[in-house]
Amino acid sequence: MSEPAIDSRTFRLGFLAALETDDGAFVAGLLVTNRYGRPLEFQCTSPVRPTRAQKLLYGNTLRPFLLGELMGRALLDRLGSPPDLLVTDHDAIPDLRNHITIPMARVEESPEVPEAADQAPPLGRVRMGQRVLSIHTAHQNDITALHQGAAQISADSDLHEPLERVKQALSETLQGH
Repeated sequence: MSEPAIDSRTFRLGFLAALETDDGAFVAGLLVTNRYGRPLEFQCTSPVRPTRAQKLLYGNTLRPFLLGELMGRALLDRLGSPPDLLVTDHDAIPDLRNHITIPMARVEESPEVPEAADQAPPLGRVRMGQRVLSIHTAHQNDITALHQGAAQISADSDLHEPLERVKQALSETLQGH
């Protein structure tokens, strides 16, 4: 079964970011933009503070559960229009991909692409704008969506910058609590 082509007129990117507060709570935000990075919709969660029992019982799986499966999924469910591609930079969030149908990628840390501009990034990664995005190893078909998305995004786009906007918005929201 072939993947549907992405319509360049309506291509939407979702940027999912999370912060941990000083008191151990987590908050997440999701910004949906058009292909030019202009905001279309923003959702955020209230702070979620895991209990001591949850920390003990979930162990290393707590952050992926809270940030991805619980909070990320709740944010996606609230959207009026889901994104065509979901992007994050948080290590614990990509496991959300196991619970959603939207293709998902993680922005690599460095804007510097180690290989020459005329060479393809390593397997499972796609250059999109100024950054390299990687997919969840269990979802190799997402690479097609990344290639289609890369064709929609300007070469000078920095896909990490909208994630920073989400984090700034979350910080502002937390100051009000």
